[in-house]
Amino acid sequence: MRRSFAVLAGVLLAGACVLPASAADGDGDQGFTLKDPRITESSGLAASHLHPGVYWTHNDSGDGPYLYAVDSRSGKTVARITLRGIGSPRDVEAVSIGPHNEIYLGDIGDNFGGRWPYVWIYRLPEPKELKDQTVTATQYVVKYANGPRDAESLIVHPKTGRVYIIDKKEDGGHLYEGPATLSASGANIFKPIAPVDLWATDAAFSPDGRQLAVRGYLGGIHYDWNGGRIKRAGQLDVPFQGQGEGITYSVDGTTLLYSSEGADSEVVAKAAPGRSAAESPSGGGGSATAGAGIGGGFGIGSGGGLTVGAVVVAVGALALFGLRRLRRRG
Repeated sequence: MRRSFAVLAGVLLAGACVLPASAADGDGDQGFTLKDPRITESSGLAASHLHPGVYWTHNDSGDGPYLYAVDSRSGKTVARITLRGIGSPRDVEAVSIGPHNEIYLGDIGDNFGGRWPYVWIYRLPEPKELKDQTVTATQYVVKYANGPRDAESLIVHPKTGRVYIIDKKEDGGHLYEGPATLSASGANIFKPIAPVDLWATDAAFSPDGRQLAVRGYLGGIHYDWNGGRIKRAGQLDVPFQGQGEGITYSVDGTTLLYSSEGADSEVVAKAAPGRSAAESPSGGGGSATAGAGIGGGFGIGSGGGLTVGAVVVAVGALALFGLRRLRRRG
């Protein structure tokens, strides 16, 4: 097991007496369960712009060129989209929707810590009709100005359409900015423009493009976008999840939804930053909350105690996650 997983387990044990217990969530934008048995490694989440209450997600590596539309009111898949016109996906880690109802998929994962000399982004129109279908996508080659790296966060600014990536590093990464317009011929060079004080597993823009929410396994940060000169604004109320790798704003911007890998995994809803406790989907009740996360100063929330059983589950989940990642790296 790598050192980082032992550290995370230790933090959970040390904070057992101060972490608040999880609260139940409701349906729809209030939270839901991914019920499709084909969705076992949900690694990204994005609220549909054309279909209210529908969320797009996808599996991690090994699934194929597929994208799933999930009805949040039932948790059931209402459409599976097969991407045509691209190569074989390697490690799809993120999904985001741009200003013209176009879906962007980030095939940007690298479990070998920077072995791939380039990664890919796929772009396709959001289908107007929700049914199983094949859609032609455009494929873009991505390289980083300072060399290959692992990443799990891809975001498209809702006003400008510019694409950004945040790399995944245990001691904190960077926000990378792509070209003003992606080119399907040649490589698109992404340049680091700002540090991100988190071991980032996903990110999302608020619908107005003024806020950037970044999550990790055990914490999160929200930033004022400030034209790309991001300014840290506070911590996110990230729920504890077995392998939390997805985040999105609801279409109206009032809620942040957090997803996790695993069969029958829960999508948990929390009030977006700046919303009062009364507006929170769970009534302001806490779920296990970490502050800035690894590399950003690990803040522990206040509130009721976390049961010993919950701590055991948390540590066990982290251990299984570590072993799984080691197997994948091997």
